[in-house]
Amino acid sequence: MPRANFRKPSLLSRIVRRIIMVLYRWKGWKLDGRLPDLDKFVIAGAPHTSNWDFVFFIGATAEEGVQPNFMGKHTLFRGMMRNFMFDMGGISVDRRKRANVTEQVAEEFAKRDKLALVIAAEGTRSTDGSWKSGFYHIARAANVPIVPAYVNNETMVLGFGPPIVPTDSYGETLAEIARFMQSKLPGYHRFDVLEAQARKLIEEERADG
Repeated sequence: MPRANFRKPSLLSRIVRRIIMVLYRWKGWKLDGRLPDLDKFVIAGAPHTSNWDFVFFIGATAEEGVQPNFMGKHTLFRGMMRNFMFDMGGISVDRRKRANVTEQVAEEFAKRDKLALVIAAEGTRSTDGSWKSGFYHIARAANVPIVPAYVNNETMVLGFGPPIVPTDSYGETLAEIARFMQSKLPGYHRFDVLEAQARKLIEEERADG
């Protein structure tokens, strides 16, 4: 991540990262699949069932030698928290700007040599399994692939799928992701919802096209 003066990461961020790695290893998480040997991509993770999900994603990506990035409201990047948030991989987004969130994040991809952006594609923990489209639009705008990632809290396995190049059909792209997710957690109800969402989108796209 570029820094204006290439300063050393804050002490707090270094401590927090060490704690995260201790927790990740203590919990006994295992990796299934590898992150692609690419400089830039979007990691679309699901299911989002716990506030700990991102913590374990940090641990898993660190095992792969990748520092993940995440989006955060611009007000979190102020005062004493500013350096910490950037050091942890935060990308400040300001919804007051003329450029929307997709455009702002796409600009970050263009400016950086490396960026692995983690997005909880379901949006909230209370979802029925439907995915928000933000991850797709960001990947399209930044011209980067999507890496599907799943979490199985019962077996303590976190897995990465092969990179998927998003096409101009959101439905078809979502269907490809759904197939990967279902192959890892067959019969899981949220991924059945995801598959149904993809089918509906494809039907709507064909009707409109």
